[in-house]
Amino acid sequence: MPILSKHQPIGPYTVAFPIKGSTYAETYRVKDVSGKNYFLKLFNYAKLHYTQFDENGEVLELVISKQLNHPNLTCCHDSGEMVLGGQKMAYIVYDFISGETLAQKIGRERGCSVYEAKQYVLGVLDGVKFLNSLPDPVIHNELTTENVMLDMKDNTPKIIDFGHARFLSQNRSAFQKDGLNPYYMAPEAYNGVFTVQSDLYSVGAMLYHLLFGMPPYYVNLPQYQADRDSIVEILLHERQKPLPMLIQDKPGLDEQLVNTLRKALSNDIDCRFRSADEFIRALNNEMMVEAIPSRNKAKTKKQETDRPKTGNGFADVAGMDELKEQMRLEVIDALNEPERYKEYGITIPNGMLLYGPPGCGKTFFAEKLAEEIGCNFMYVKCSDVASPYIHGGQEKIAAMFTEARENAPTLLFLDEVEAMITDRSKHNNVSESGEVNEFLAQLNNCGQDGVTVIGATNKPDVIDEAALRSGRLALHYYIPQPSFEARKQLFEINLKNRAVDLGIDYDKLATMTEDYSCSDIKEIVDNAGRIAFGSDSDCITQAMLEAACSGLKSHLTLDVIKKHESIRDDFERDDKQLGRTPIGFIK
Repeated sequence: MPILSKHQPIGPYTVAFPIKGSTYAETYRVKDVSGKNYFLKLFNYAKLHYTQFDENGEVLELVISKQLNHPNLTCCHDSGEMVLGGQKMAYIVYDFISGETLAQKIGRERGCSVYEAKQYVLGVLDGVKFLNSLPDPVIHNELTTENVMLDMKDNTPKIIDFGHARFLSQNRSAFQKDGLNPYYMAPEAYNGVFTVQSDLYSVGAMLYHLLFGMPPYYVNLPQYQADRDSIVEILLHERQKPLPMLIQDKPGLDEQLVNTLRKALSNDIDCRFRSADEFIRALNNEMMVEAIPSRNKAKTKKQETDRPKTGNGFADVAGMDELKEQMRLEVIDALNEPERYKEYGITIPNGMLLYGPPGCGKTFFAEKLAEEIGCNFMYVKCSDVASPYIHGGQEKIAAMFTEARENAPTLLFLDEVEAMITDRSKHNNVSESGEVNEFLAQLNNCGQDGVTVIGATNKPDVIDEAALRSGRLALHYYIPQPSFEARKQLFEINLKNRAVDLGIDYDKLATMTEDYSCSDIKEIVDNAGRIAFGSDSDCITQAMLEAACSGLKSHLTLDVIKKHESIRDDFERDDKQLGRTPIGFIK
């Protein structure tokens, strides 16, 4: 319940209605005796954080707001103190702005034009310039599309909400980061450091958001909301990538503006704009902004290919001997002997598809292939390229391939690829079809750049046919349930680093697990380990393994196996018609 009720007097004002509340303050629309509207913010002293007071014990937001006098800033009209319900309160009254926030505008209109975005940001920068020119410069620290109002009278942007504002002279211990939008925070702000350039970074993020309808380096973070350290780690990782331009052909998005965005959003504070005035001159084309070179592009070919091999590679893969040999010919030798392959005009394949029943080692094989080569491995799931914004998914896909190329040689592994490149005839909107088109465009000739895409799926029949043609995911490899010999090896591999009794009968275990998947066999070994632990045994015995086998049914039913074999037969028939030599049933 709001502290103040409708028609309740507060000083010389009367409450019209409450607007919203937070942990320490509530906001209201109020009227003066003449009926003029104002915006009132009511603070509860007892709930304020210590960083929200200045050295004299005054509410810092009140102290700062009383100095504001600029057309692009919400201006203080009045302030006061009172006691309500036995608690001391302070209030500040601002001029009322009739309009909407920038966030509401771009949400309603799905972004805005380049001209509009530049005009709004120029107004914000004028306000920032005033804040920085005060005797003790003020850093707003929360410049987002939520905190800029557009005045309906003349469309003037006005900076609001100085709840996180600080004087530049204050030390970093006075900075409360909780509640700030991480997408708008400069890298140094994550460490509690606020500077003039921190605000300019936020203005750059605002400009990007206005142009493209989403913050820069956007990733979906709902699962990390309670863990701020994880959010920071993820976003800092994303910011190592080149700044994506979500709409390449947006009218007015010229090289100067692109370079301006990249300069404003540089991780390196020395590369950013040093003042609001410099940022303004760049937007007005009064100073030319040169492209900031990507630090990733300085690698030599030797640095790209001489990567240390980690892990055991194919030694950890049971069976699949024919597929391993094919990978040596198609990928591994091409990367290890590039000059020899170049003589024949051969590059690594653009892409391949691993398909078959679930749990049979498609993802595991791709990881071990990367280890065997000793190259960069990028694991991508559907949520990594999903976006709630129009064209957002397309830009994530483009950025992903850019990162893969800059860190080549790269194996780009798309898990459950059917969810990313679904048949376009089954899509209901243009955005989803656009994402498929982006994948198809990026797959073309990516092998020439040292990138091989491996897609894994249990549903190859729902993938867009254009993705499976020559030059894209053209190589189709069926990964079935493991053979008798492969099951023996799977037991040996999974028991290798455990305390195991002598004389394990691997032939019997393989016989007991016909038509079991790779993941089933790992679960059997894990269950045997639990039996050994629960019985306080020194090691895993044959009897424990047999009991674990008997206690777990295969996840692969006969119907599932027949279904996937039917899909395999269809793929092999289609490949033969196209003149390809299918690898067939991998032993």
